[in-house]
Amino acid sequence: MTESPAQTPAGHPVLAGREHESAALADVVRRLVELTVTTTAPAATTREAVRRLEAVADILERHVPDPPLPKTILSEPVDNAAGLAARMPFDNVIGRHNPLALPLDLEFDPPRALLRGAFTRAYEGPPGCVHGAVLAASFDIVCAAANIVAGLPGPTARLEITYRRPTALYEPCLFEGQVEAQDGRRIRTVGRLLQRDRVTVEAVGDFVLLDHAQIARMSERTR
Repeated sequence: MTESPAQTPAGHPVLAGREHESAALADVVRRLVELTVTTTAPAATTREAVRRLEAVADILERHVPDPPLPKTILSEPVDNAAGLAARMPFDNVIGRHNPLALPLDLEFDPPRALLRGAFTRAYEGPPGCVHGAVLAASFDIVCAAANIVAGLPGPTARLEITYRRPTALYEPCLFEGQVEAQDGRRIRTVGRLLQRDRVTVEAVGDFVLLDHAQIARMSERTR
């Protein structure tokens, strides 16, 4: 689906004037996360790295607002993948500015929502495989995005995950989500994960339809 830049809402206000620098910071910390779970540096080298990183953390901590700003801004309707990602820059799954996120790439392909990416060692559960909780979080996002594609946004009420086979690290993943049924305010959305054209995980979720005013109030409560 080709999306017009004119349709993409503005991003998170906390990134105004510093979006590039924030993304670079997230990339560096993301690299540190990966190195933390893979390095075998000697004790002295590790101590020196900790000392330097603590100094960097002290610098950044001086600029944390009190109370902290919300991670997600959904006070206005969003109808495309770029707009949704821009409003969720610190999300744990698709957040470009959150080093805990891979991040996965979000795409709207009506009637589906898609997530793409290849998980690295930091997301390992069983040896050589992606952690099941990481996959569940990814399905929560792709199913919620599918609801937006269908014009039926709302929070998750239930999410059931069925693991068919292991999902390998470093292999391209394709998550698909699509609304299956609507019964009043209750939305049933299904998803699946493919690697090399084989289904490794399936998901079924129930979501509660909210109008824009209700979603805006939820967003305000996180401020």
